[in-house]
Amino acid sequence: MSEKMNNIFRKFLIVAISLAVAGTCSGYSAGTKTKSDDTKSVVDFEHSLDDYVPAKKRYNFYFTYKIVHPWWDAVALGMEDAQKKYLEKGIIITYEYMAPDEASYEDQTKRLLKAQEGNYDVIGVDVADEEKISPVIDKMVASGNKVMTFSSSDAASGCKRIAYVGNTHNYQDGADLTEALCKKLGYKGKVGILVGSHGSPCHEDRAKGAKDTIAKYKDMEIVAVEYDNDSIDKAYELASKMLKDNPDIAGFVCCNMSNPVGTARAVTELGSKAVIVGMDHDQEALNYLKDGVIYCLGVQDCYSIGFDTLQVAVKIADGNLPGTLFPDKTDESTTIIYQEDAVPILEVLYGDVSQ
Repeated sequence: MSEKMNNIFRKFLIVAISLAVAGTCSGYSAGTKTKSDDTKSVVDFEHSLDDYVPAKKRYNFYFTYKIVHPWWDAVALGMEDAQKKYLEKGIIITYEYMAPDEASYEDQTKRLLKAQEGNYDVIGVDVADEEKISPVIDKMVASGNKVMTFSSSDAASGCKRIAYVGNTHNYQDGADLTEALCKKLGYKGKVGILVGSHGSPCHEDRAKGAKDTIAKYKDMEIVAVEYDNDSIDKAYELASKMLKDNPDIAGFVCCNMSNPVGTARAVTELGSKAVIVGMDHDQEALNYLKDGVIYCLGVQDCYSIGFDTLQVAVKIADGNLPGTLFPDKTDESTTIIYQEDAVPILEVLYGDVSQ
C-alpha cells in the first residue's frame, strides 16, 4: 500500500471512532439512512474477515469499474484492507483494478473480453451500461468465467453474473435526497436533475427516484434533465445553462459524486439561491456543504463495498454460489449528511477544512 493510501486508510479508521457511513462488517443488510444524533453509530470502518476458510493459498482477480475517480479510490481502500488481512492468514491475493478516464460501455466491453483471456479466478465489473454490458457478462459466464458485479451498479435483472456487492438501493437514495429537497423548498418550485452517465444503473435509478418523488407534489416541476458523464466541468456547464434558462429554478438533484461540485460552482458564480442535494464525499462538495451551498449529500460506504467485494470474490473463486456463505446481493449503506456533519468529515478525510 502506498504512503498516500496508507495515510487515507488511517484517516478512515479514525472515522470509525467518530462518524460516517452506517454499516456492518458483513454488509449483508443496509440501506439509506439519515444521520443520527449519535455520530458513533453511523459507521464502523474497522472490518474483520468472516469465518470462511479459503480453499487455496493464492488468488488472482480482475476488477474493472466505470471511470477513474476518487469514489473508486475509496472502494480500493476496503479492498486493500481485506487483501492485507488475508495475507496475515497466509492467503496471497493479487488483483488488477482498472478503469478508463471516461465512462464508456465500449471500453468496458473491451476490458472484459481481454480479461477473460487472462488467468483470473474471478472477474468483477462495476456495470457502465446495464443494457450493453449484461449480455457480455452472460456470454463470459457461459464460456466458463466466474463473473461478479460490484460497487454502485449491478447488471440487469436475469443476468448470469454470480453475485453483486454494493449499493442495492440507488432508487431509494434518489428518492430520499429529493424528499429532503422538496421539504426544504416547502414542496413547491422548479427543479433540475443532473443524472451522470447514460445507461449507468446507479445514476439512472437515482434519477428515477428523484422524478417519482417530485411527481407526488403538484406545485413542483422538473424543468430539465441532463447527463454530465461524471464530469465536473460538464455538470457546471449544464447547471449554468439550466439557471440561465430558468432564473427562478429552486433546486437541483445531483445523482453522482461529480455533479454536485459542478452545480455548486454554477450556483455560486451566478448568485443563485437554488438548493442542491447530491451524492458522496468529494472534498469540494463537502466544503460546499460546510458553507451551506449544498444542502445535503448521500454518502455511500465505499470502504465496505471494497472489503466485502474481496471476501465474496474468494468464495466465488472456490466454486461457491449465493446461499448461506453470501447472498445474491450484498447490500451496502448510504447515509444522508447535512451542514453540521461537514467539518468533522473534512477534518478526518482530508485533514484541512480551510480549503
